[in-house]
Amino acid sequence: MPFTKPALRAQALARRKETPAEASAAFAAHLAAEGLALVERLRPGIVSAYFPLDAEPSTLPLLEKLSRAGVKTALPITGRLGTPLVFRLWHPGEPTVKGKMAIEEPLPEAPETAPDLLFVPLAAFDRTGHRIGYGAGFYDRTLAGLRAQKSIWAVGVAYANQEFPKVPHDAHDESLDYVLTERELIDCRARP
Repeated sequence: MPFTKPALRAQALARRKETPAEASAAFAAHLAAEGLALVERLRPGIVSAYFPLDAEPSTLPLLEKLSRAGVKTALPITGRLGTPLVFRLWHPGEPTVKGKMAIEEPLPEAPETAPDLLFVPLAAFDRTGHRIGYGAGFYDRTLAGLRAQKSIWAVGVAYANQEFPKVPHDAHDESLDYVLTERELIDCRARP
C-alpha cells in the first residue's frame, strides 16, 4: 500500500532527527561547497536559502560562502496561509527578526526581490524531483508563481535518508530541478 503524504512526511522527519550533530555539521560544510559550485555553474542573479529550523540542514555556511563570492542572497518571509513566500535581500551578519513559525527573517525594510535559484527545505523527496514539504504549500505556490514569470532553479536540500522510491504528488505540486544531499547532487530534470 503506498504511503500517504502525512505518513511519509512523519517517517522522513523522524529519520532526519536521528542525524548526529557531527554529520549535520559535515553536511552544512558540504552544502556550502557544493551549493557554491552549483551557483557558479548556473550563474543566477539572486539566490535564496532558508534560515534553518529544528533539524533542517543548515544553509548558513552556504549563505556565507555565497555572500563572500559576491552573490546576492535572500531569505523567505512567510505570510498568511494560502499565499506565496516573499523574499527580501539578506546577507550573513545582518539583523533578523522572528517571523511566523518562529523562523528568522530579514527586517521589513530589507528590499524585496525575486530569486533565480532557491535552496528549498523539504521533508521527503524522490529522484524525479517530487518533494513533500511541511504541508502548508508555501513553496509550491512560490515556485509556481516564479516559474510563471521567469526561468528559475529549485534545489531541494535533504539528507540521503529522506529519499523514497516514489513520493506521492498532486497536480499543484511543484517539482525540484535538483536535490543536494550529503552524498550527491541529483539532477531531477531528466524525469521519466
